[in-house]
Amino acid sequence: MLVSSLTQPAVEDALDLLTTGFESGGMLTLVGECEVEYDGRASSHLPPGERLVILKPDGTLLVHRDERRKPINWQPPGSTHNAHVDGNHLIVESVRTSPHEEIKITFETLGQASLLELDDTSGLALEGSEEDLRQRILENPDILEEGFQAMMTERETSAGAVDIYGEDANGTPTIVELKRRRVGPDAVGQLNRYVAALERNRPGRTIRGILVAPSVTDRAEELLATEDLEYISLTAEESEPSQPMRLTDYDE
Repeated sequence: MLVSSLTQPAVEDALDLLTTGFESGGMLTLVGECEVEYDGRASSHLPPGERLVILKPDGTLLVHRDERRKPINWQPPGSTHNAHVDGNHLIVESVRTSPHEEIKITFETLGQASLLELDDTSGLALEGSEEDLRQRILENPDILEEGFQAMMTERETSAGAVDIYGEDANGTPTIVELKRRRVGPDAVGQLNRYVAALERNRPGRTIRGILVAPSVTDRAEELLATEDLEYISLTAEESEPSQPMRLTDYDE
């Protein structure tokens, strides 16, 4: 439910709220006058106007006007959000890595900013589970990376059972830890313990650790780099749902 809501917040207070939401994996909403720049497979510029921006914990970003059901611009699950202040402006950015796409939203004014934590697990046991994600990788290992070979699931280690154990194209032992939703530092620590456990059993051998999830928090991304672990953005679904077309030229 609602964790925090700010009315006509100062940009610094809105930034603090966004940072908290990114780190905790909450859903964020912003309402205000903003302009939107998109660069990727095409490019577009959306002039200033009052809009609703939704930042979901799975990496989805939606920019809505006060009409029509489809967003005027968007980013899919697996994108990474960040924010900063430039003078009197709040800047929100969202980056998708493959293919590379970026959205930059510059808020001229802010009417409202909210952080929500929603508990909605209905139906997740039937679709979009970690088992669905595992089966997708087992059926097509190249979606993880070209040349990857899955050799075992639920391989036991002294730190627990590894979701998928295999080898990369160079024959390097590889541990794959699966998560069905946006994750934080705890998931990175879990993967690190699995890697350390196998390294103790196979001294002198390099062990790769790959975290697979729709998205990760900024703290998780920092910890992955510190521990020399890897991250791949992937969901259980075989393809993304139909999305509205990107704006290449804004025209009323």
